[in-house]
Amino acid sequence: MSKQTTFASANFDAKKRQTRKELFLAQMDKVVPWGTLEALIEPHYPREGRRGRPPMPLSTMLRIHFMQQWYALSDPGMEDALYEIESMRRFAGIELNEDAIPDETTLLKFRRLLEKHGLGAKILAEVNARLEGLGMLMRQGTIVDATIIAAPSSTKNKDGSRDPEMHQTRKGQQYYFGMKAHIGADMESGLVHTATCTAANVADITEASKLLHGKEEIAFADAGYTGVEKREEFKDSQVDWKVAAKRGTVNALPEGKLKKATKTLEYIKAAVRSKVEHPFRVVKRQFGYTKVRYRGLAKNTAQILTLFTLSNWWMVRRSMLRLTGYVRLAEV
Repeated sequence: MSKQTTFASANFDAKKRQTRKELFLAQMDKVVPWGTLEALIEPHYPREGRRGRPPMPLSTMLRIHFMQQWYALSDPGMEDALYEIESMRRFAGIELNEDAIPDETTLLKFRRLLEKHGLGAKILAEVNARLEGLGMLMRQGTIVDATIIAAPSSTKNKDGSRDPEMHQTRKGQQYYFGMKAHIGADMESGLVHTATCTAANVADITEASKLLHGKEEIAFADAGYTGVEKREEFKDSQVDWKVAAKRGTVNALPEGKLKKATKTLEYIKAAVRSKVEHPFRVVKRQFGYTKVRYRGLAKNTAQILTLFTLSNWWMVRRSMLRLTGYVRLAEV
């Protein structure tokens, strides 16, 4: 039975212009493999809600969860947005005054379900398998890097303390408190295939072995990974590491052909490594993720995995739309 059209829906249909949010959500509706992702979650999804009532449809909850990441919304903020914004309700498959709108507690429970069953990592792996099948994700080379995500340093909270799993580190002349997101990205496309989280004071090099998928022949890294090939975990590895030379080492070379050749080589390595900055930019600037939302590394790692999964789709969405024959109405 089709849903009855409400006044809100009728007015929305009558407007003359599509917003950027509508266009973006229309693109994501086309490119994300919703059925495949829902099949991963369905075995863990409850079959009954509170007091024996049916739970919210899984497809609705997954779409809402992704919108939270795209627009950096808290659980209360997402609930409010569903009441206020028609384009978000349509994307979630909700009709105002006809369908139930999940409250913030329902959103929290869905996120915890994903965390409990480690579904963030499984979704990332499933998405990357699909992209690899389409020829958008290669396996010959990996770029590794890390970025600091700030955490609240104030102790003016219920516990009266900072998050014990977050730590302080120094970068340049500035101190940061929070965690690090470490990623392994495809050398050709810049798409993320692996992600981990640690406290901010953990050295980048210690996570390097966790960021390789095992099939690469070459790996690129910045100067923070100097000496990585000599570590015990890479003793029998055949990976050819291309680590950036420290600036002081290059500057100390005498002027001449050797220094010129070294600078050219470093420029080539930097051009390859630059692709790893793309997913960081998408997550931080496009999705607005500049500060951790939760306490503890486990919860934040689950969110990081989702964010980089969505950053992969964001980066390939136009290519995917061309493959599916979907015509964009405007650039987003």
